[in-house]
Amino acid sequence: MNSQSITSNLTSASPDTTAPAAITEHLRNESLLITGALQNAILNSANFSSIATDEKGVIQLFNVGAERMLGYTAAEVLNKVTPADLSDPQELVARAAALSVELGAVIAPGFEALVFKASRGIEDIYELTKIRKDGSRFPAILSVTALRDGEGGIIGYLLILTDNTARKQIEKEHLRLLRDNTLELEKAKAVAEKANLAKSDFLSSMSHELRSPLNAILGFAQLMETDTPKPTPTQKASIDQILHAGWYLLELINDILDLAVIESGRLTLSLEAVSLPEVLIECQAMIEPQALKRGIIMTFPKFDDACYIKADRTRLKQVLINLLSNAIKYNKANGKVMVECTLADRQRLRISVRDTGAGLSRDMLAQLFQAFNRLGKEAGSEEGTGIGLVVSKRLMELMQGAIGAESTVGVGSVFWIELSYASDPHEAYFKAAGIAHPVSSVPASQRSRLLLYVEDNPANLKLVEQIIARRHDLRLLTAQNGKDGIDLARGYVPDVILMDINLPGISGIEAMKLIHLDPATAHIPIVALSANAIPRDIEKGIEAGFFRYLTKPIIVNELLETLNVALEHASHRTPKES
Repeated sequence: MNSQSITSNLTSASPDTTAPAAITEHLRNESLLITGALQNAILNSANFSSIATDEKGVIQLFNVGAERMLGYTAAEVLNKVTPADLSDPQELVARAAALSVELGAVIAPGFEALVFKASRGIEDIYELTKIRKDGSRFPAILSVTALRDGEGGIIGYLLILTDNTARKQIEKEHLRLLRDNTLELEKAKAVAEKANLAKSDFLSSMSHELRSPLNAILGFAQLMETDTPKPTPTQKASIDQILHAGWYLLELINDILDLAVIESGRLTLSLEAVSLPEVLIECQAMIEPQALKRGIIMTFPKFDDACYIKADRTRLKQVLINLLSNAIKYNKANGKVMVECTLADRQRLRISVRDTGAGLSRDMLAQLFQAFNRLGKEAGSEEGTGIGLVVSKRLMELMQGAIGAESTVGVGSVFWIELSYASDPHEAYFKAAGIAHPVSSVPASQRSRLLLYVEDNPANLKLVEQIIARRHDLRLLTAQNGKDGIDLARGYVPDVILMDINLPGISGIEAMKLIHLDPATAHIPIVALSANAIPRDIEKGIEAGFFRYLTKPIIVNELLETLNVALEHASHRTPKES
């Protein structure tokens, strides 16, 4: 087969034998002109490469575009080589193997691999590396078409090649830009994570720096409030103002730090089966004194059976206390606060806090749960930042629950939360989860117990000395650094140790670990008492081995109750057990 036979095969028009001879001759001439023009366009086009072969793959047509693209003259390749000889042999081997798997046939890694699909009537366009006369390589897009005679038999193949170098370069540049962007994103992520860590460290440091002076202010004010002889009415009023301002400042610090920690993604919760009646009783005990001062009547639901919900116990109490506190704060004088529990659906329980306050307009409801947007600030002079509801919303989301509100102006508001039910856990589960049962105060007649307090802040030492002085069953031993604390622990073997975290020399955590490594002192419960109050700090302390972790400012009753629990624990352990 030669160029003329291939050209004749491209002719699509045929004379109409039924027409007059002149017309037939005219159509034949016109068809030949079209065929000649097509042949001329194919052979002389420099914009694309055309290569035609016979049925065995030997090149019969090699146009100007092919000459320019591959560097050969037509005379150098016609009737001598196949297009496979101008291609990357390794790619042909890979293509043959891939086609053999795809089509279930054994295909040779040569010209057959180039045209196999086209020979089966399958449209075939793919990329292949071509090799120029000078040995240089370039990527080409190859389109293969089988040429057939009138009876459908294959008489050759037409291969159209397009240089894909420019596109490859663009793709390569895109990949480079993508890699660069990825590296930039990774760098930005690393910078953001570093900044986030710095932010957390700053918050932890700020918390410590703010809580340390607050500890002295609130601690001594609580002692003055209960001192003997009792303070005069004027002194009592001043003390009340100090306590009010101090506890309010602590609330603001806690809210801001909570929101920052939550939004940084560093807050971790422990979701477990929580007894709702127990939590509500604890919340009632904490919030009722605040309600009594304003003449607010509070009602809580009664439970005939156990009721457990899936939540983080501490964070659930935080949310409920916030809702109850708001219900009291924004209520009318001598109003009511009603806590109700209803079924939200078969899987969830709704806890509602209903008040008889002024209520909220539709616009105010739409602005709920926004930071620093305090409820009812236009209607009164109540203190607050509005952060509490935002924190509550974030906490409910982390507990896989929901929070919402409904209100009627002049009637009151209902704030509700929803949480999933949980199965009744075994008693051992409660012990494993560290839920302590209340321990009654130690009677004064009981033998004297020794408490070691390791603290470098003189004001904090003085405060705890005055608190413990009111406990006739306790003797206090103090140390102002971790090393002295370890020496005193080994020398006196106290019943309980109170340990500050930020100590000169070795930290409280290191001192605690060294005390627990000594068989003679390993049994002593060590309670952390620190201004490092971010949840991450508390978690690290508990994980390190502290018996309990208390934060400053000291809440006197909480400290005394924790000491009772620690003393009870210590009474059941001896050095031999550790």
